[in-house]
Amino acid sequence: MSHHIVEVEDLHYTYPDGTAGLNGMSFRILHGESVALVGANGAGKSTLLLHLNGYLSPGRGKVRIGDHPLSPKNLKIIRRTVGMVFQDPDDQLFMPTVFDDVAFGPLNLGLAEKDVEEIVQKSLEIVGVADLKKRPPYKLSGGEKRSVAIATVLAMSPDILVMDEPTASLDPRSRSRLIALLKTFHHTKIIATHDLDMAMEMCERTIVLHQGKITADGPTLKIFQDETLLAQSGLEKPLKMQGCPICNP
Repeated sequence: MSHHIVEVEDLHYTYPDGTAGLNGMSFRILHGESVALVGANGAGKSTLLLHLNGYLSPGRGKVRIGDHPLSPKNLKIIRRTVGMVFQDPDDQLFMPTVFDDVAFGPLNLGLAEKDVEEIVQKSLEIVGVADLKKRPPYKLSGGEKRSVAIATVLAMSPDILVMDEPTASLDPRSRSRLIALLKTFHHTKIIATHDLDMAMEMCERTIVLHQGKITADGPTLKIFQDETLLAQSGLEKPLKMQGCPICNP
């Protein structure tokens, strides 16, 4: 299952205005892991995610997805392997109907229309919004848009699911439904989030980012019990732990 592995080595990135985004990150994520990326605003979470399927290219260092180093010639296979759900679903949904959005990727792979119809139906059923396939995306709620955005990624059958702030702007019920949905996926999952309660529920491993560097990488519960580490990274304990007499004696 080497094709499910994500490796980052000494990754650096500087934005065109000279702002340093990443300052030497290194880590390895194995098949089937669910890993949270946490940190304050500007820590480098989104910048890192955009390197994992080639939307950004390293200024220095290496990114490898399975057996394939990130390079222009490997972009097609890397983007088939790594499915990314953006923080704002509106960045992902641009077609006249939900069906068209979910069908866009498979059609561009050259699949037959009949096969694409089956893929779209299955993908929408998985995320529980098959009844929305004829609706225009701009008329959907935030939670519905998020589900459709995930469906567009699932339609491409990725091995690795990358998500940027998946619970942002969701109401409590939509958030709970999304977490339940993500728990059913057996993909390798990498989730950048400010929602530490979700991270604790979803991810056995957490990587803490601060100012473009990794300040901790280990078991989620152990990291979230370290108040000094969290404070230094601009974070607080998850709400569940703040009220727990065992976790917060």
